[in-house]
Amino acid sequence: MGLEVYWTRFAENKLNEIYDYYEAKARPRIARKLVFGIVDSTIRLEKNPYIGQKEDPLVDRPHDFRYLIYKNYKIIYWVDITNKRVYVANVFDCRQNPEKIKEF
Repeated sequence: MGLEVYWTRFAENKLNEIYDYYEAKARPRIARKLVFGIVDSTIRLEKNPYIGQKEDPLVDRPHDFRYLIYKNYKIIYWVDITNKRVYVANVFDCRQNPEKIKEF
């Protein structure tokens, strides 16, 4: 399909929070590896945007949210075929309260 993966500001902020946390609690190398792994896992969305499952807690939203899993994180996104983009909306740590997934 050849879509562009676009990260929303909210999702970028989540990535920065993840990096900052692991940089402080572990090491910068571990933080970089985790963040790069999250970002790299979205590359396949360029050609296969519908590979992720639908995110049931977000069905009341105007977009058809889907997600990918990378380690303990859900990468929540939606597809905009008209603009040929996949929007990454959130990176959610699945170890949190599931209700927090609706925060964006």
